[in-house]
Amino acid sequence: MYYCVNFTLLTSSAKKIVSFLLKAGILIVAAWFIYRQFSKKNNDLKEFEHLASNLSATKVILTMVVVVLLMFVNWFLEALKWRYVSKTLVNLTLWEAVEAVFCGLTWAVTTPNRIGEYGGRVMFLPNRKRIPGIFAMGVGSFSQGLVTNVLGVISMIWFAFNFIHDKVWIYSTIILVCAILATIQLVIYFHIKWMVTIFDKIGFIRKYHRFFEVLGRYKTNELIRIMGFSLARYLTFSMQYYLVFQMLVPQMLVFQMFMMLMLFLLISALVPSLDLFDIGVRGFTAAHLFVYITDQKLAVIAGVSSIWLINLIIPAILGSLFVLKLKFFDRTA
Repeated sequence: MYYCVNFTLLTSSAKKIVSFLLKAGILIVAAWFIYRQFSKKNNDLKEFEHLASNLSATKVILTMVVVVLLMFVNWFLEALKWRYVSKTLVNLTLWEAVEAVFCGLTWAVTTPNRIGEYGGRVMFLPNRKRIPGIFAMGVGSFSQGLVTNVLGVISMIWFAFNFIHDKVWIYSTIILVCAILATIQLVIYFHIKWMVTIFDKIGFIRKYHRFFEVLGRYKTNELIRIMGFSLARYLTFSMQYYLVFQMLVPQMLVFQMFMMLMLFLLISALVPSLDLFDIGVRGFTAAHLFVYITDQKLAVIAGVSSIWLINLIIPAILGSLFVLKLKFFDRTA
């Protein structure tokens, strides 16, 4: 009995040490990432400051305050969506959902394509619900990507019609392929239960049915509501871009700006990225797209960079506070 008790105590102590080291590691890596990003984006921020210096200080302050507020609206909507998609597993309070989302963003900034967001978020679920939680979160991410893809295809058609007059057949082929893929995604999304059937037919996956069976729990009306959250988020961060671009490049036509923005968001979502070693892919992409509707290249790059910093870095800093609340081993089922 003595050795058994000591072994138990040792195991408990070891878990606490490992948990502490994991939290410390996450915070250190996130802090290093944030520092590097601020250093690398320094030129863009200086350019933004230079451009803004020629504007009314009141206008700049009011615009950026609204943009920051919209950032909180954006992630609050994501918290609502996370709470909704995970309700088939566990009943989260709204505050728990907010904590999970911001903590996930802290994990996300150090991983390719922000995949760490899944790990950071599901750690707020009970142990036995974490893997199913990844599939539940996948439904929400799928709906967000679907909104981006469908609107992106629409913008591609507009872009081809207005700006591509040579090699039309090549661009038309790309549009057709993207439209077909978006349609397939729509069908899969609203028949997500099919994925359970498909997985069950694959021998080495079938034994993990208890993890992915959550995909079969969503009804059509629930999937529509989830997509509603995704669309609301899309409109929210689109409004951020609109406000910043209207401040820096007021002569840009609103309709053209939104159409080009939808194409920019599609391309940004399709291009694999590692935020930790970001070399300005977003700024480069935006500059080469918006050149069709404005010659203010530096303003576009500065605007995109400022929104990127606001939407990702500020939440990552706030999320680091919630990392300390993580329980890697002792959440009950």
